[in-house]
Amino acid sequence: MATATPEPSLSPPGQVWKELLEDLLPPQGSWTETEYLTLTENRKRLVEYTDGFLEVLPMPTDQHQNILQFLFLAFHGFLEPRGGKVHFCPLRLRIRPGKYREPDLMLLFSATDPRRQNRFWLGADLALEVVSEEKPERDLVDKRGDYAEGRIPEYWIVNPQNETITVLRLNGESYEEAGVYRRGQSARSALLAEFAVAVDRVFDAR
Repeated sequence: MATATPEPSLSPPGQVWKELLEDLLPPQGSWTETEYLTLTENRKRLVEYTDGFLEVLPMPTDQHQNILQFLFLAFHGFLEPRGGKVHFCPLRLRIRPGKYREPDLMLLFSATDPRRQNRFWLGADLALEVVSEEKPERDLVDKRGDYAEGRIPEYWIVNPQNETITVLRLNGESYEEAGVYRRGQSARSALLAEFAVAVDRVFDAR
């Protein structure tokens, strides 16, 4: 009686590609800045970089983008007539050689500021992050330290989970709270004396 010859096991196509890419791409901890910059100029995902390591950021949600759009338009409407510049992600911000972040929003008081470079900015006057559900500590803790290291004078943390906006002001080498704003209040910039947004409008943005 003939016996059937078992077919050779084949890896799923996705697994084959994963293994191929792992063979071709640098391992974590070995990425150079040039390789990182090349990668991020030829991809659709947000990727950050620290001393050879990559971190892929989650895809934004509809709520995240609604909030970000509202804040971008508010800052843009305030800054443009005053000669400033505001951008939303993706645009890289170099914290220092070997460390890059992609803030949800960042701005310069002057559009001609020499830190405004084409491939990435060398600094900013204000950075803003909308807290993600996937890893809240990234925006609440990690980037608080990162932006302080980059000497960003003001950092906004917009948290949809508890509907607060925290405005941080750089004091020496770390941030101090300039204000924590909730529904019924207006979040105010510590540096842009005349700028404020109603918290209700931020979190109700559609």
